[in-house]
Amino acid sequence: MVLLCVLRSSRFSSLAAHLTRDFRVCCAHAGRPVQKTHYWVSSQTPPSNSVHLRATSKLSPLLFLNNGRTRCCQIGPKPPLPVHSGPVLLGHLFHTSAPARAVPVPLIWLMLKPLQKLVAIILGRSIRKWWAALPANRRQLFRDWAGQRRWHLAAGAGVTMVIVALLLLTHLDESPVTGRTRLLVFSREKYMELAALTSEAYMEQFAELLVPVTDPRHQVVERVVQHLAQRNKDIPEVSEVTWSVHVVQSPDVNAFVLPDGKVFMFAGMLEAVTDVHQLTVVLGHEMAHAVLGHSAEQASLSHVVDLLSLILLTAIWAVCPRDSLALLGQWVQDKLSQLLFNRPFSRKLEAEADKVGLQLAAKACADVRAGPVFWQQMEIRDQLTGEPTFPEWLSTHPSHKNRFTQLDRLMPQALELRESCSCPALPATDPRAVFSKSVRVLLETAKHPEGKGPERARKPRLPHIPASLPTGLPAALLAQTALPSSSNVHRETQEPVPSVASELAAAAAAVPAPAEVEGPQPS
Repeated sequence: MVLLCVLRSSRFSSLAAHLTRDFRVCCAHAGRPVQKTHYWVSSQTPPSNSVHLRATSKLSPLLFLNNGRTRCCQIGPKPPLPVHSGPVLLGHLFHTSAPARAVPVPLIWLMLKPLQKLVAIILGRSIRKWWAALPANRRQLFRDWAGQRRWHLAAGAGVTMVIVALLLLTHLDESPVTGRTRLLVFSREKYMELAALTSEAYMEQFAELLVPVTDPRHQVVERVVQHLAQRNKDIPEVSEVTWSVHVVQSPDVNAFVLPDGKVFMFAGMLEAVTDVHQLTVVLGHEMAHAVLGHSAEQASLSHVVDLLSLILLTAIWAVCPRDSLALLGQWVQDKLSQLLFNRPFSRKLEAEADKVGLQLAAKACADVRAGPVFWQQMEIRDQLTGEPTFPEWLSTHPSHKNRFTQLDRLMPQALELRESCSCPALPATDPRAVFSKSVRVLLETAKHPEGKGPERARKPRLPHIPASLPTGLPAALLAQTALPSSSNVHRETQEPVPSVASELAAAAAAVPAPAEVEGPQPS
């Protein structure tokens, strides 16, 4: 009789992960040579969640004994205890550890990015020290060797450039909606893994600032997002994503959408928009970033530029005679890289998101003419609040003026697309004309004030901003009408906003209105 003692260890616990593989036990019987008997671990267990071991040959029964921390398997011609004719149960579960999630490739690159620069600096500085330590005759011999083989070196550099170009060509991709050819070093699947980690980080960061789902601000954003998704479900990148809304209680005029469909809207942005149509255009712009995969595209370009910059960084530290000059050269190289590549490319992606976002809003039957008005309001708001302005070439976003100019230029195509989606006719009053007239009236009032005293010193209000609304709600959305919906929209999305608008109006009536509100507070 032989006892096979199996200790509770990680090696034995891993058997549960392979329940269909052979479990082999070497058995020795009295008077017989050692032979191998195969046992199969069955995953079909009774309600007790036990595990069966079935003998594949007609040998002695198999019994597991539990003795404290040790489990023994007894194999013999005559079992000491009576057993059943069927398979014997093991009265304990085989537990496995939770599967470890692999680190996304883009995250690895982000973690190694500072290390790459450090390696380039050390390599360049080492080359400089090595060259300075060489005697004059050795330096001359090296120059002569390089001169004699200059064509070989040039050919090697050319072959390297061709290989790099071929690698880049294999990573070209077609952008959805626009059909533009772009470079994607990271696949969509890998970047979605990074987006999941980013979402978790943002949820932890804003955990105490998220408004409840019963808040009217959350409800209005939720329904506008779902309406946009429903009306643009013909785009696979829209229909394949589960869109979720999170409203952050913060005065920042900001909003963003992650690639996995998580929408983060700040309360300051809800105070900046004046109607539901402007909110639809803003959300369409942010959703366009996720639909077009701009974050993965921008990370891919940054990755390629950084790799090419490492060569230049190594050369800077190898050529500059002192570390101070090398640091200055590194700073200049970093700024030139941002001004020549990163920031212009970011402005290009923002302009593309404006264009596609306007199309998404047009298909959602929004009054797309409110889009340019929003950016005009933002420009006047910055002027009234004294926000510092910088030249566009120093910014990652286009200027407000260029943005509403571009939207004005795209307006005929957007209105034509809206009409082709069987949307109701727009009112004859153009919001752009109303806004321009309101601005002229405000300017004339400021130049020729009629009142005196405190009324004369009062600051002009921005157009379209209601003047007596509770500060805790998106003021501009309370009295607005719903987005028009077409006859072919699903019944669940027939009225995406009217109920929210009525709820907001009821909430406004329940809260005592302040004496006067001069406009949105500066963020």
